[in-house]
Formats: sequence, C-alpha cells, structure tokens
Amino acid sequence: MKSTRKAWAGAVALGVLAASGATVAAATPGAKSPAQRTSEEAQLQKLYKDAVAEGGRLVVYAGGDKPGQADYLKDAFVKKFPKMKVDIVVDFSKNHDARVDNQVAEHHVVADVVHFQTVDDFPRWKKEGILAKYKPVGWNKVDSRVKDKDGYYTGLFYFAFANVTATKLGSSAPVEAKDFLKPEFKNKLVFTYPNDDDAVLYYFKQLTDKYGFGYLKKLLAQNPKFVRGTQDSADLVGTGDYVANFGSGGSASGLSQVTIPKKSPWVAWPQTGAILKDAPHKAAARLYLSWILSKAAQQHSIGTWSARTDVAAPAGAKGIFDYKNMNPLGLGEFMSNRTALDRYKARINLYVGDVQGVNPSDPKGVLGLYPVSQDGTQG
Repeated sequence: MKSTRKAWAGAVALGVLAASGATVAAATPGAKSPAQRTSEEAQLQKLYKDAVAEGGRLVVYAGGDKPGQADYLKDAFVKKFPKMKVDIVVDFSKNHDARVDNQVAEHHVVADVVHFQTVDDFPRWKKEGILAKYKPVGWNKVDSRVKDKDGYYTGLFYFAFANVTATKLGSSAPVEAKDFLKPEFKNKLVFTYPNDDDAVLYYFKQLTDKYGFGYLKKLLAQNPKFVRGTQDSADLVGTGDYVANFGSGGSASGLSQVTIPKKSPWVAWPQTGAILKDAPHKAAARLYLSWILSKAAQQHSIGTWSARTDVAAPAGAKGIFDYKNMNPLGLGEFMSNRTALDRYKARINLYVGDVQGVNPSDPKGVLGLYPVSQDGTQG
C-alpha cells in the first residue's frame, strides 16, 4: 500500500486525502539563492559518490504499522540516487527499538539508519554510545527543539494524528472529541488500540486529562471497534458502517478526510532519526540523512511539516508549533516517563481489553531479529 502519512498535512489543508499521496508546500519564504541550493546539491553528490564507492547498499528501520508505508521515501531517494540499493523495513517503533538494542548487545548490527516514533530512545542511545555523531546537510536549519545539540540525532519531519471521518458525512462529521459521543455514531467508530501504540495512548491520555475518565466510559458506550495499527483503523473509515475515528493519520482511499480539532487535543511529533555507530554502510547512512533533511526533499518528498525552520508549513496549515491545542514536544515528554506511561497503559487496558490481532506491519511474522528487507531476509 502506498503510504498515506506522506499526504497527511496536505489532506488537512484540502479536507481530503488524494489517492496519489501528492506532496505539498512548494512556496517557501526566504528561499535560498541558486548558489546556496547548489551548495547543498554539491554536498549530496559528494556523499552519493562515497556511498556508491562503499557498495551502494542501505538498510533503514522505519517506525510504522504497514509494509510499504515508507516506500514514498525509498522511491524518492532511489530516483535521486539510482545507483543505490535501499530497503526500508517498517515495523512498530517499539519492536524496532528492541531490535536495535538486541543487535547492539549481540554485536550484530544490520541496520544503518533508524527513524522512529519512540523519541525517548534517542537520548538513551546517545548516552549508551550506540549512535554515530553526524550533522547532515541542512543541520543548521533544523529547529533546535527537535535535534541533539551535539549531532547524534535529529527530528526529520513531523507525523500527526487527528480526526479521520467519512467524506459522506459532510458537515455532520465529528470535529471535537465530544462530537464522537453523539448517538448517531454508535457502532460506527473504529480506533487503534491505545495500549498498543504510545502515540495513540498519548492522544487518549490528553482526552482523559481534559475530560476525565467519564469521557472514556461514554466513548466506549458507543461500542467502537478496536484494531491494531493506525493505518488499519484509518483505512476502515468510510467502509461498511464505520464513519470516524481519531488518533490516526488518514487513508488514501478517497473515502475519508482528515481534520484537526479546534479545541480538543491532538498529537504531532518529530519523527526522529539517527545513524547507528556500528552501521554496516556508514557512507550510505550519511547520504540518506542528508538527503532527507535537504531543502529540496523537505519541500517535495516528505509531504508534511518540515523539521527545518526555512521550509513553510503545508498549504493551509499553521506552523507546527502554532496550534494552541497541540504540543509537538508533548509525546516525547510523555514517553520519557516510562513508569507513568506504563501505569496509564495498564489502566486503559482495563477499559479496552487486551490487544487482539497480528502485527499489521509483520502479518506473517517473518521480520525476526536481523531483518534487512520487509520479506524477512536476515542480515
């Protein structure tokens, strides 16, 4: 399936996700001169030459919940650098970070670059000496709030979860959290298990903080369906009787649209990336991080809010830090206190029940300990 995360911010502006996942945000204030753009391009071409000389191979571990969800990045990268052979392996960030810990402990690292939702891992890995120090092309333009000052990791772009509603609802679609409690939506809501995804858990945490657990009880009285993976919950909206959810990133089906609540909390965070110190393909890793943070890629390939301060927000959207009901640093703060997080997760588990179903990013259970491709080939 083609990734829908790429088109999320454009969907907010347009009110509907295009099936093509078209990119957004071409016009940028304070654009660089041709000479400055050439400087970034020259750096990338030098890095490309080094990566090809190294063997032209790259393995990226990407947080997600559906095979192929990061292919839009792979395709854009290979189009730019056709001599590179790239695999981006998608799995829940909570599984990939365990893989990284295990690979490091066993001195058998097969991944080169990681970019995950588990933003709390990166300061720990820096402290443990697991990450390579590298400041990619575009580093000086990355917002200081989402990068390590010493250069061990950086936010690459922002992912966001808000409302996904069936287009057939029109103006009657729910927008604020309390709208989802309306009688007409009983038996018609679908959510991702919040006890299976920490970003969704944080979404629910903000709602219960603001409206109390009484809100959660009323929501569950609507008899919603819970599934594994934010992609699957979004893809169900507009099919059958399912008409809405919150806490996911949208679908490319054309049957649904993404909206941002004006008052209720929602979630966005900097998807954070780094190079592993023992990466087998360090030159390729440097090329990939530099490409993804280059101004051209941030404008035309990521399709969401940029980590760079010199790239405009997607058309029709505010700057990522300009929403009063959303804090882009909040998820990282929430995840940094694992004891409190696990305590809240256990309480939520009492309400929604144990997680049921196979891992949607690895439905055949083939990824194992050392995957170098989505089909489970081991490195």
